[in-house]
Amino acid sequence: MIRILFLFSFFLLPLQSQAQAQIERVDPPFWWVDMPVEEVQIQLYGPDLGLFRAEIEYEGVQLTKQIAVDSPNYLFLYLQVHSSAKAGDIPIVLSRGDEQLKLSFELKNREDRTNKNQGFDASDVIYLMMPDRFANGNPDNDTIEGMLEAADRSNPERRQGGDLAGVSQKLDYLDDLGMTAIWFTPIIENDMTPEYGAYHGYAATDLYRVDRRYGSNEEYKALIDAAHDRGMRVIMDMIHNHIGDQHWWMKDLPTYDWVHNIDEYMQTNYQGSIVADPYASEYDMQKLVDGWFVPEMPDLNQDQPLLTDYLIVNTIWWIEYSGVDGIRMDTYLYPDKEYMAEWVETVLTAYPDFNIVGEAWAVNPPAAAYWQYDLPGQGDGYDSKLPSITDFPWSFAVRDAFAEEFGWNSGLMHVYYMLSQDFLYSDPMKNVIFLDNHDMARVFEHIGKDKAGFKMAITLLMTQRGIPQLYYGTEFMFGHENRGGDDEGWRQTLPGGWPDDDRSVFEESGRTAEEQEAFSYIRDLANWRKTAIATHEGSMKHFVPEDGTYVYFRMHEQQTIMVLVNTSNEEKRLSTTRFQEVLGAFNSATHVLDNTQFELGDELVLPPNEASVWELTNEL
Repeated sequence: MIRILFLFSFFLLPLQSQAQAQIERVDPPFWWVDMPVEEVQIQLYGPDLGLFRAEIEYEGVQLTKQIAVDSPNYLFLYLQVHSSAKAGDIPIVLSRGDEQLKLSFELKNREDRTNKNQGFDASDVIYLMMPDRFANGNPDNDTIEGMLEAADRSNPERRQGGDLAGVSQKLDYLDDLGMTAIWFTPIIENDMTPEYGAYHGYAATDLYRVDRRYGSNEEYKALIDAAHDRGMRVIMDMIHNHIGDQHWWMKDLPTYDWVHNIDEYMQTNYQGSIVADPYASEYDMQKLVDGWFVPEMPDLNQDQPLLTDYLIVNTIWWIEYSGVDGIRMDTYLYPDKEYMAEWVETVLTAYPDFNIVGEAWAVNPPAAAYWQYDLPGQGDGYDSKLPSITDFPWSFAVRDAFAEEFGWNSGLMHVYYMLSQDFLYSDPMKNVIFLDNHDMARVFEHIGKDKAGFKMAITLLMTQRGIPQLYYGTEFMFGHENRGGDDEGWRQTLPGGWPDDDRSVFEESGRTAEEQEAFSYIRDLANWRKTAIATHEGSMKHFVPEDGTYVYFRMHEQQTIMVLVNTSNEEKRLSTTRFQEVLGAFNSATHVLDNTQFELGDELVLPPNEASVWELTNEL
């Protein structure tokens, strides 16, 4: 049985007005029976609650300890919820002398887990979106009275009004595009000041509440259920490294060490490779782990056990409540690495089919591979337990391959050299591969708006090892036109997602010819990929790029795929003798998109500036 700590929130029973006013906040709102963990932690907040002491009488539930902290306004309770406990309201009595306060905590029955917490893997294509920039399905929640930032469509650095209703209304579109999983940037509350602008979601101010400008907790759960009904999966973005400076904790920290460097600001150095660096200085390490990401994001101290208990239970609560299938953990290299390994192990023990991908922004495969579970080789003995990482080295290699002229150490050789280091990973098939995301220049812009290069890069994304992720708008070859600089340059809204847009890219009639060409190519490849088992489970064999060409195979006992890439401006003819170790078992090839066939002979003909995908057969 796993031992883990959880925080419960409660509602007040009518007793007396003075006592009711004393509890301002408790997290989370409820719990369940028959959970895969038993010991739980309750966090209560209100004036002088740390001076109260609790008693519980409920069959199957035992109060094991209670903790007051630096701030007199917090009380932490630990409960043992045994398997014999039944659903119902657990009465908790808080006493301070003659003063008494009664609470009731709801213990729910768990929902049927069918189609919930399914995980994600190389059979998926993940669609990454920023909800604020995707579609506005409910203009009434664009601006919420009492929240600090209103929507401002005139300023790309401010909220645009996209929401969960907009996503729900576009599920048909995502299904048609061939997407099998959706990853949202964080949907939890970011009630930050307009001067900062937290539309991205990475400055949390309430870890238990969906931002009301996106919708509600219930809407989020309903959206996940709707996606599951279509056979799609949903990935939740979380952040344990930092919070927003408007988080309610910051007005009254539970303990002095809840946040790093609270007295004197220190900014992180953003050098995630330090953790795996055998020569790293303590100074650099401390600055990475304890420094704040930006002044608006206080850095959480994962050495504080009450805090880490809070973060772990928050994770479990969202998994159980929403039915979400996976988590993408932001800034994975920045928190305390031992805590992150504990968090991963706890989550995956409780939900064995679940998957977690950590944002491992590393410049090369060795630095990235350090963060995947069961690191091969010597290393420093650290085991992250983490199944999946974001494969930035793959992304950098492919982006640069189509941004440069080919040569012995450029162009497609970037991809070859990067893949040749896959022995460093425990399982490169679990790596999430991508061409761009919300923190990078769009790939079409990066490669000089080369349409042929764009389609070739997409081909690699859909056919190489790993779990492909497509960034919203990439299906239309979005560049950076008419949008501010830096982040907002690649975080556009999708035309047609707002009622006053003059066209809609969600409909073929609203797309330009170039947008439709890109959309059709990605849709066709993604939908083909759904049943292409060689891309899900197959091994890979590639040949050293020559003269701007690159040939590789994905091989499974049920299917073999051949990918031909020619980045030169001339047709290339390659002798099949070089590839006989694979081709020798087949006599023909069928194009996976248009079903044209050719007989395997002495040569492979590669048209200029084109990548093509073929299934090898013995049909001719």
